[in-house]
Amino acid sequence: MATATKSPARNLNKYGVREKSLWKRVCENWQLYVFLIIPLAWLFIFQYYPMYGTQISFREYKIAYGITNSEWKGLTHMIRFFKSYSCWELVGNTLFLSIYSMVASYPIPIVFALCLNAIRNKTWKGWIENVTYMPHFISTVVMVGIMLQILNMRTGILCSVYCLFTGAETFPVDLLAGGWNFRHVYVWSGIWQGTGWGSIIYMAALSSVDPGLHEAATIDGASRWKRVWAIDFPTILPTIAVTLILRCGSVMGIGFDKAFLLQNDTNLGMSEVISTFTYKIGLASPTKSQYSYASAIGLCNSMVNLVMITSVNKIANKVSGSGLW
Repeated sequence: MATATKSPARNLNKYGVREKSLWKRVCENWQLYVFLIIPLAWLFIFQYYPMYGTQISFREYKIAYGITNSEWKGLTHMIRFFKSYSCWELVGNTLFLSIYSMVASYPIPIVFALCLNAIRNKTWKGWIENVTYMPHFISTVVMVGIMLQILNMRTGILCSVYCLFTGAETFPVDLLAGGWNFRHVYVWSGIWQGTGWGSIIYMAALSSVDPGLHEAATIDGASRWKRVWAIDFPTILPTIAVTLILRCGSVMGIGFDKAFLLQNDTNLGMSEVISTFTYKIGLASPTKSQYSYASAIGLCNSMVNLVMITSVNKIANKVSGSGLW
């Protein structure tokens, strides 16, 4: 007696509903996939295609010969950099500025967002938001120009105010000279410029807090500080973990613009970082531009950032369960 055999269920999801094939879903929603063409084209042209030029790091690049016809040098340029007398000074300056900036500036937007979220007067809150967001839109060149006008020890605004109250002719300390002065000016000007803008992501996360939680905590007698610590802070903790991972991924990526514009002969020993050094030897060398050498240094820098972001993401996944991937 023949028995009918049932074919196994295929393409069923966990709810027992048959799923459509990928091709059928693409055909039904082709308009959405057309929109993907532009960002994918941008990603390929500006992010992936330039990777072809990375091989300059392993060649003795000469413009007349092009990339592929230039002499192959392997790891020669990288070894040369690690053996140079300036290598560890550059790495030290870059790491110090990055870590100093991270330690000083990272908690401030979080605290600012928590404080701003506690304000109930919408007019006052909106005014504070606008004032703190505006510095982000000032370009680096303009901001450095403002700093030069304020901190100049003879003609700056700070000097004028000091001389008005003390009767002195100049400000006693040149805040734009000396390595330690440069580091403080670099970091704290960045904090002033980025605190308001950096708090936006935390304000967005705080907007998802259920008001009922605060009402229940208030009825139970919780103070405002206890509600911030027990309700608001745990809400933004995953966001804090993700932003910390991204920040650690650029630990060797000190911005070129501000560091270069604030440099002078007195602070060069502590203001020379990897980005400014590669620019000077790659494009601004008075004798011979060393494209391959500068590219090799930049590639090493990128590899360190890749290792850092991967390591921190793995640690974050194990500790808090919140990571980028």
